This record gives sequence, C-alpha cells and structure tokens, in this order.
Amino acid sequence: RSVTSPTPPTATPPPRPVPTMRVSSICVALFAASASAWSPSVTRTSTARAFSQRQLRASVADAQVDYAVPERYISDHPDCNVPPHIADLVGRGLHTRPNHPIGIIRAKIQEYFSTLPEEYKIFDAEDPIVTTKQCFDDLRIDPDHPGRSPSDTYYINDATLLRTHTSAHQSQHLRDGYECFLCAGDVYRRDEIDSSHYPAFHQLEGVKLFDQEEVNGASHLRGEEWVNSPECEAIAADLKNVLEGLMDHLFGETEKKWSEDYFPFTEPSFELEIMYEGEWLEVLGCGVIHEEVLDMSGRSERRGWAFGLGLERLAMILFKIPDIRLFWSEDERFHSQFKEGEITTFEPYSKYPPVFKDIAFWLPESYQENDFFELARGVAGDLVEKIECIDEFTNPKTGRSSKCYRISYRSMDRSLTNEEIDRLQDDLRDQSAKLDLEVR
Repeated sequence: RSVTSPTPPTATPPPRPVPTMRVSSICVALFAASASAWSPSVTRTSTARAFSQRQLRASVADAQVDYAVPERYISDHPDCNVPPHIADLVGRGLHTRPNHPIGIIRAKIQEYFSTLPEEYKIFDAEDPIVTTKQCFDDLRIDPDHPGRSPSDTYYINDATLLRTHTSAHQSQHLRDGYECFLCAGDVYRRDEIDSSHYPAFHQLEGVKLFDQEEVNGASHLRGEEWVNSPECEAIAADLKNVLEGLMDHLFGETEKKWSEDYFPFTEPSFELEIMYEGEWLEVLGCGVIHEEVLDMSGRSERRGWAFGLGLERLAMILFKIPDIRLFWSEDERFHSQFKEGEITTFEPYSKYPPVFKDIAFWLPESYQENDFFELARGVAGDLVEKIECIDEFTNPKTGRSSKCYRISYRSMDRSLTNEEIDRLQDDLRDQSAKLDLEVR
C-alpha cells in the first residue's frame, strides 16, 4: 500500500524492553460452550458468550517453559541451519500481546468462535520445536516435497525443526482426543525478502470433527467415493459457512469467492477470497480433513474440516500496515497506536530513504535463492527491505549462469549512510563465498 509523504526524522525514543514468552506446556480453554448437534448450516448465536481477556491471557500465565532462549534452537548438529537472528525471534509471543496488531486479530478470531455452538479448545503456547513426523509425515507431505528442503525450513537436527505451520500440532491434538480446537503460534520459513514476507510470522489453525451419526455413518467411505458423498459436501458447506461468518466478523459484510485448491492434508481443499476496498484478496486455505490424516491420528471413524490463515496478512490489511518488519519493531511510535480490541489505521511516523546496492555473481549448480536471502538477513538483519533479481545471464560458451540482485536497505527508525551500507555490502560479498558464489 502507498504510504504518506515522507516526514522529517524525529527523535527516536529508547527501545522498549522485549517481552519474552514464558508458557505452560498445555494451554487452558478460553470458552465454555454447550455442545450441540451439527447441521450443514450453522447459525451463530444471537449474542456472544462473555469473552474475557483475562481468559485470553490465561494460557501464558503459569510459567514452566521459556521459549525465548536462543540456545534451544542452535546446535552443533551438521543439519542445524538456524542462524542467531532467527533464534532471537523465537518466544516473543506477539500473538498473545493484547495491544499488538497480531494479538488483536487473534483475539477477534477467537471472539467469533466463542459465538458458535461448539466449544473450541484454545492452544496458543506450544513448543515451536516439532519433529519432522509432526510437521510433514502426519500431514501427508511427501519426503521430496520442497517444503522439507533446508533452503525452505530451519532444522535443529535431522529429526527436529522450527515448525513451518501450526498444522504441525493438529495430529497430536486429534490423538489426545480434542475434536474442536484453535491453534495459534509463530512459525518459521526461509523466504524471499520484501515488504510482505518475513522468515518468522504467525498462523492460526482451526479444526472441527463431527460425530459418526452426524455424517450418517459415511466415515467408512474412502477416496473419491467419500469426496463425492453428500456427507462430505455437507461438511464442506459447514466449513464455508463458518469461515464466511468469520470474514464478516473481521471485515464487515463483504462479497466472497471460493475456488478449489490443493493441500496434501485436506480433500477437497478450498481457497477463500474476499472483496475488500475494490480488490479481491486471498485470505485463507481450508478443506475437509483427508481420511489418511485421520487414520494416522487414530481417528479413522471420524470426519471433519480444518483451516489455516496468516495473522500478519489479515493485520496488514485491516490496520493498513505497509511493511511486515514493523510487527517486530520495539519502537514506541508503533506500539502506542494500538489498543486492545480496536482496529485502527496505522499512521506512518517516518519514512526514511532507501539505499540501493547491486551484487552480481556466477551461480554454482547447487544454488538456492533462499540461501542467499538468508545470508543477506544474517549480514544486515532487518535493514534489508527488499531483494529483487534485476538481471540474469548465461554465458553461451561456458554455460555458466549469473544473476544480479538489487538490494534495498532501509531502516524504519533512522537514516542510513552510504558508508555503513558499503561496509555491509562488502561483508555480504565476502560471505557469499560460503555459498560458492563467485562475485562478479
């Protein structure tokens, strides 16, 4: 989104102390709702049950585990690829801060689910370290899926990693007997660098199971026979009805559009778009839980739905926050603009000029772009605003390929000098040798 005209730099107040997230290993439920029989068209109750912020924060009240310990995530295992700047982000608990945009959006979503007939157990303080079985195998993600690559995922060793999605906890909760639950937390993925991508972000996952009698005993059906059954269609209709209600709760009544999608852990799968301020926006993915996922969770006799959404995406839209890095800022000029339970438009407090630097290199055969992006973040941190490829070349005689990237450096708090960015750029050139990049 466009930002208001640049304003003169103002004095930067001292940074706020960084809260850490000390949590119990199992969260408490927020809502007490009477169970009621499911029907294909869920009607929300006319008045919401009391929604207590004291209850919202209860899940982080009794401290037993401190996740804000960088040493937990960095090991000497040869497969460990978690850099210090990522380890330092873990345990911040942005999604549990009542006055933070991420926490405000999460609270509003939970507020909506408190109006539904079912009781949704809330999980918001689970360990970000998960196993490859939890994150991939239990969700039918193939062994050769690119999401398992070290260029996409932060591994602690060959069997554990920083979760790449909150779905990593879904199967365990199903095994433990939960039937309706919401799971929110911070997730980590190596990614491109621009104003809407960051290697740490937040997701919220929702799951609902139906009793056998509520699907007329169709749980024995498999594959296409199940997908084409009236019972599967009824579950999908319930899912869509619930999520359309959630969008109306967040955005006001708005036009919606459904399209088919693919996720290995749901079938059928859908994507929801809404019309907001004159344009279609993708807001979430969802679907009917794949029967094989339920089999592996010990719930073969049940059927249900699941959805997942990105809290940053919704917060950037609703608060009109132009840069995802701002969510991690400790600048009081950012945090003072938000209040618990309120959605307000973010007012940019400054816009400092960017500094552009180019870097070109010959590529090794094993080159992965995300590895270079991660290297740049390790050198310059959040001063890297954007990296884009501006030129590609293949030598017709040698067959060697090269790329040229333009790096935009910009601080959200102060003006940068050419001299300090030249030092960072020189450091990046030197460290590129770690990736076998031959700087041109």
